Amino acid sequence: MTDKKRNSMPEKTHAAFTLNQYFLVCYLAMCVCTPFEYMVLFTIIANCVCLAMEVHLPSKDKRPLSEKLEMTEKYFMGIFTFEASLKIIALGFILHSGSYLRNVWNILDFIVVVTGFLTMFMTSGSGVNLRTLRAVRVLRPLKLVSGVPIATFIFLLLLHIWPLTDNPTELPNTIPNAPGLVPCQPQDNNSRQVGAFNCPAGFTCKGYWEGPNYGITSFDNIGYAMLTVFQCITMEGWTDVLYMTNRAYGPRFNWIYFIPLIVIGAFLLINLVLGVLSGEFAKERERVEKRRAFLKLRRQQQSDRELNGYLDWIQKAEEVILAEEQTSFAEKIRIIKARKRAEKLRRRSNDAEKQQVANELESFEAGKYHF
Repeated sequence: MTDKKRNSMPEKTHAAFTLNQYFLVCYLAMCVCTPFEYMVLFTIIANCVCLAMEVHLPSKDKRPLSEKLEMTEKYFMGIFTFEASLKIIALGFILHSGSYLRNVWNILDFIVVVTGFLTMFMTSGSGVNLRTLRAVRVLRPLKLVSGVPIATFIFLLLLHIWPLTDNPTELPNTIPNAPGLVPCQPQDNNSRQVGAFNCPAGFTCKGYWEGPNYGITSFDNIGYAMLTVFQCITMEGWTDVLYMTNRAYGPRFNWIYFIPLIVIGAFLLINLVLGVLSGEFAKERERVEKRRAFLKLRRQQQSDRELNGYLDWIQKAEEVILAEEQTSFAEKIRIIKARKRAEKLRRRSNDAEKQQVANELESFEAGKYHF
């Protein structure tokens, strides 16, 4: 384990264990070693692929592929549990600084592991909504964000950008809410009651059913209405929602609601949000570049101060040597020439560094205006 990674670890992982004990050092080394991190990342990617390949059918029907994919769940849970257990033993659980649950990404991992075990050992007759617990599996791809530094940076950058939008985002926040309120009252429960469609001979039309997409695609309440409106403004399956409401409510006035919703929401609102985020991202990029240039300049100044102090120390030593009587004339000439060469190289190096900083600032300004 390197000194940098060791210094980032807590001094005590449990009340009775310290870093001086051999097996805890081994645990810490496994947590930070590169092959272990790559193994976890590969497992997360494989789990995301398996989740994407699952096909959910009504009435709890399953395809043969889905049954095989469910068999892989216990293997993924075993690897995630081993990772969490290893980190808990190495870092401690929660009581001290630097422990496992003091990290936001570790809290996410812990929730995924606990809910995974609940769905594995609980049955459908236990009174717990297993569908909701299984939905927590969609958080597993976020583990990939915690394992890739650039992905973590982008994720945190987006979280930092969004509060900076201030007033421009009030309109995107309001527009999806307002259209969701409009059909809540006149279309309440109409998404379930098929009243505008006459069943053909040989079929029986019941008054109520669960509704499309397990009852999610509906206007029965403001939550489902906002979700349905969001689906419409993304233009993914909005025609299906239109036809469903036509069958439930009638096609006479539905177009008055859906056509303005698509025109304003899909074309105006989405582009407005993209414009706001693009502008804020440009500002954040400018701040990051300026900070990077400032840190580079500060490191260069610190190096120059250290170099100048080192050269001053050498020059003082050389002056002491020159002042000594036993120093020969040839040795004095050699020291003086070496001092002149060093001074010349230092001036040339300072001029080159100043020119490099100026070129970087110029290229940054040109890139900013181009962006």
